[in-house]
Amino acid sequence: MKFFLIDDDINIINILKIIIEDRELGEVIGYSTNGLDGIEDIKNLLPDIVILDLLMPLMDGISVVQECKNINTNFIMLSQVNAKDMISKAYENGVEFFIQKPVNAIEVEKIIKNVSKNIAMNRTLNKMQNLLLSEISPTDNISIDNNTPKESKHIIKLKTVLQRLGIMGELGSKDILTLVEYLIDSYETVYDYTLSELCNKFTDNPKTMEQRIRRAASVGMINLANIGIEDYMNEIFNEYSNTLYNFEQVKKEMDYIRGISSSHGKINIKKFINALIFYSQN
Repeated sequence: MKFFLIDDDINIINILKIIIEDRELGEVIGYSTNGLDGIEDIKNLLPDIVILDLLMPLMDGISVVQECKNINTNFIMLSQVNAKDMISKAYENGVEFFIQKPVNAIEVEKIIKNVSKNIAMNRTLNKMQNLLLSEISPTDNISIDNNTPKESKHIIKLKTVLQRLGIMGELGSKDILTLVEYLIDSYETVYDYTLSELCNKFTDNPKTMEQRIRRAASVGMINLANIGIEDYMNEIFNEYSNTLYNFEQVKKEMDYIRGISSSHGKINIKKFINALIFYSQN
């Protein structure tokens, strides 16, 4: 993995560089001590992962992420404050992981490995989709065997995942099945649309459909968090907390259930659906 670092404190940059390279997590290809210069470097260098500070002079980390929204990179945010409004805004703009200051080497390594795993999974999915697009025409009538159409195999696999999450009984599970089947059959990705635009293809009330999907995904996280509390090494917990959800957010939900935290874990719904597509095709 190629990393780019942005922090107005050069000592933080040096610490992160040592952690990344000493633990063989990847290569630091550049750094900047301010967001304005960092944007230009990100556009030129195209790193896999950008680690940047939330609060900086001239331009804060969220503004940097917004300026780079069309670049295919992943952002990890550094934060030394618990400003809930800013952190919530960061999540809305695509930041999935936070590292708390002062920087802890073990936490940095764990979060980078989680992000790297997500990147690898998405790249595998994209390669599969490109392969299908190059070899199969959307009008082809292809079956897995003599009796079962391809999409039925996808749905069977998808239902298995939803059952393991304990959300097949949720109304939103039917909506999720509809969206995933549509995206697979149309050779499109969830990132081609907003969730509202996708839902609008199937209903005159897309907001209600979107709410059902978000609720089902939320129930899945709650169920997963409870599994983790009971058995941290549980196979289902370890598999889906790192793929369907953000591991740090699942832990936050666990803390909420335990009464340690006052807020729930957050869900990146596009990541959730994209991972479901991956599972249904493998």
